[in-house]
Amino acid sequence: MNFEYFIARRLTSGRMNNLSKPVVRISTISIALGLALMIISVAVVIGFKSSVSEKVMGFASHIQLVLFDNNHGMQGKPIEFTDELESQLHLNKKISHVQVVGQKAGVIKTEDQIQGVILKGVDSNFDDSFLLKNIVAGTFPNISDSVKTDQILISNILSKKLNLGIGDFVRMWFIDEGESRARGRKFTVSGIYNTGMEEIDNVYIIGDLLHIQKLNNWETNEVGSVEIILRDISDIRNTAFELYNTIPYNISAVVVYDEYPQIFNWLNLLDMNVIVILTLLIIVATITMISTLLILIIERTSMVGLLKALGSNNSSIRKIFLYKASGIILKGMIWGNFIGLLFYVVQLKFHLIKLSAESYYVDYVPVELHVTDFLLLNLGTFIVSVLVLIIPTFYITRIVPAKALRYE
Repeated sequence: MNFEYFIARRLTSGRMNNLSKPVVRISTISIALGLALMIISVAVVIGFKSSVSEKVMGFASHIQLVLFDNNHGMQGKPIEFTDELESQLHLNKKISHVQVVGQKAGVIKTEDQIQGVILKGVDSNFDDSFLLKNIVAGTFPNISDSVKTDQILISNILSKKLNLGIGDFVRMWFIDEGESRARGRKFTVSGIYNTGMEEIDNVYIIGDLLHIQKLNNWETNEVGSVEIILRDISDIRNTAFELYNTIPYNISAVVVYDEYPQIFNWLNLLDMNVIVILTLLIIVATITMISTLLILIIERTSMVGLLKALGSNNSSIRKIFLYKASGIILKGMIWGNFIGLLFYVVQLKFHLIKLSAESYYVDYVPVELHVTDFLLLNLGTFIVSVLVLIIPTFYITRIVPAKALRYE
């Protein structure tokens, strides 16, 4: 057996005096709490970013092809969605789904309320999986390519503001530039959705694309924008750049990050917060371990002197205390992993900690932890702690055997 490891084990199994015992216990608790908080912080930030990003991308798609007039298809000229463009997009292996939409600003007026909204028109090819998950009442509009439907999907916020329920009729008014009279359309509320994002819920109503085309005098192959959903969301910007170089010159590829910059810039700031939290926790844990190791060395001064007198060198004795400190770190990490993973599992299944959806876009604290992140946190904590502990072991070189053997 390794000599240094054997001595370190004897130190661990032997009785500690009244000074070192509480210090080692505090050090173990410090490592455990530090690692647990690091796991919780990373899990919460990853889960939060993933949940909010999924909501935004689920509604707005990953990439939008819009006319090159900085209007993003709201009231501007339409895109001609030709068979050639459609085939080109479907041949791209990075793209999982292509859908066409149109948007038009309007006003809803009831007996006692008036509300500005945006009617987002979709066709039968629209991927409604995101909205279906967020429908709280009713059903998604029954949209087909042959018959125009008057059914619409409104948000829970708008339904409360306008006092509208399933089956109610509502009239929406549209005014185009250059026209003196507003044009009205009568719709029926078929469903109510709630994404928890005010940027969407306060504004958007989902309806039939045929209404948008009729109101704007578009042809059947003219749409406001083409929404593209990718297989890999980590490759959004690169794919958008590739598409921009291949699509017609008058069409621009807009990524969802630029469509909602305020949300994604806010999410990116969370990464810096996590870095600061992790740094502070590691600093606190390492300072505690340094103090603990110094106390252990001072407590065992006579043992150090005896080992030196018997021929052990400084490097060998330093390894003994590093083995001892590593054991304390590992014990703390085991408890830290247990606490951190327990919180993760409980919050993932029961959503015990709630949030205000109006402020945070989600009504509970979402958590998501990848195996890679979990292993890197453990490996990083152990390596940093052990490397920092090399510094206090240099105190051993200053111990003189003749004086140390008289130390009690």
